[in-house]
Formats: sequence, C-alpha cells, structure tokens
Amino acid sequence: MEIKKIKLFINHNEKSEIVAKDLELELKKYGFEIVDKKYDLAISVGGDGSFLNTLRETNFDDSIYYIGINSGTLGFLQEIDIKDFSEFVKRLSTNNFKVEELSVQETKVITNDTIYTFNSLNEMVVRNKHFKTLRLPTYVDNEFLEEFSGDGLLVSTSTGSTAYNMSLGGSIIYNTLKTLSITPIAPLNNKAYNCLTNSVVVPDDKKIIMKPLDNKKYNNLFFMIDGVSVEIDDVLRVETKICDKTIKCLRMNDYHFIKLVNQKILEK
Repeated sequence: MEIKKIKLFINHNEKSEIVAKDLELELKKYGFEIVDKKYDLAISVGGDGSFLNTLRETNFDDSIYYIGINSGTLGFLQEIDIKDFSEFVKRLSTNNFKVEELSVQETKVITNDTIYTFNSLNEMVVRNKHFKTLRLPTYVDNEFLEEFSGDGLLVSTSTGSTAYNMSLGGSIIYNTLKTLSITPIAPLNNKAYNCLTNSVVVPDDKKIIMKPLDNKKYNNLFFMIDGVSVEIDDVLRVETKICDKTIKCLRMNDYHFIKLVNQKILEK
C-alpha cells in the first residue's frame, strides 16, 4: 500500500508536541498529507504508552500501518529516535521500509449478564479485586493446567514478553512469533499450595481459560489490559487467545529485534 495520508497521535506533553510540529513540517515537505480521517499511516509521538493508546484509539486497525517516534524514555515500541525522524521521513517518501506483523491478544471476560472483550498488544493481567490471594483454576484449551494461587497471573504476547513479563522473570520471545506466555505473579508454594513458578508458553492455536471459584472472595477480579485497569465482579470465565487480526508496523530496513533487545535492555 502506498502511503500518502498520515495521522499524528501525540502525547500531550511539551516535548512531544514540539517534536510533532517539526515532524509535520518535514512530512509536508515530502508531499505527505496530514489528516484526521481515512489515513494510511498512524504515527505515535511519545513513549510506549502513547503507542498503546494509539492502538486503542484506532481500535487495532489491521488495514493501516503504525510506527512510533520516541520522545519518551525506553521506547521499546517506538522505533524511531527523535534525532532520526528526518531520515525516517526521507526513507518513507521512497518506500524504503519493511513491514512487520505483530499478534493481537483478545481477552473475553464472561459474567452472567455481559461479555466484555478487550484487545491488547502486550499483555493481560488478572488479580483479585481487593489484591488478596488470587485462586484461579487455569486451563489450556480444555486441559487443566493448575489452580493458581498467588498475587496474580499475567498472559503476554511475544511483543509483550519484553515488558511486565520480563520483569517477572518470563522469557524474552522473538516478537513476530505467535505465542502467549502464562507467567505467575508471586505464586504460593507451600504445604497447602503448589503452583508453577515458571512461564508456560503456548502457540497461537491454543486458548487460555480461567474459571474463577464461585465465591465473591475469588470471582470479583481486577484486570489490567496494556496498562488500563478495569474491575469486573461475578466473573464466570476468562478466555484469552491470539486473535485473527495483526498490527502492521513499519520498520526501517536496518531494524532487527535482537539489536533492539541489546540497545534497550543491555546497552549502557
């Protein structure tokens, strides 16, 4: 798809707004049209949170491209550094880029009255609503895995493996692999409870199912979906999987996930 029309999604802080003004001038210089509707490319200006906000605002649109200009701190999802945005626009004008498709996670939370559906690029976290011990029978498809007991469970995509998942000791997974990682948050291990302490990685054709115990002590839950929190009471069932849609991210031709891991995590 030829890119002609672009919409900017800007984090509302002074630094990002200055960068966005300069970026808009540069894009117009190369003949790109800045629009609010019917755009080919969404550019997020800010940090990783801004990129996730852009996905939510566009409803994870699989018909457009996405890319981020990093005016935040780490910028794992925001590929282009501020100092490089002029070179990025120049390359964009000659279609000198590649496209990487990233998996999208779909989570359904089912109660007696409602089915809530959420999409995420990074992760879904479930905890007890009052941050007491979570007890949560967990299945992969219909096969019982464990009755988890502890602070919470995180289910992350491969893209999200370098986010909260990594902080919990979960594995870094190459971001274009279509997997979900079930990672425990402070699991209990004693005479009364025996839980997995490592991540379990499953492929994209598997659905992860959680069936809370029928007790308000255990089925009133707190969820965090890519950093956005929501409380849902009387949960009967939670289902999370890799859905059919993907996010199309523009990458410069010298982009490499392993290089990014080194630069963002190890390099001083």
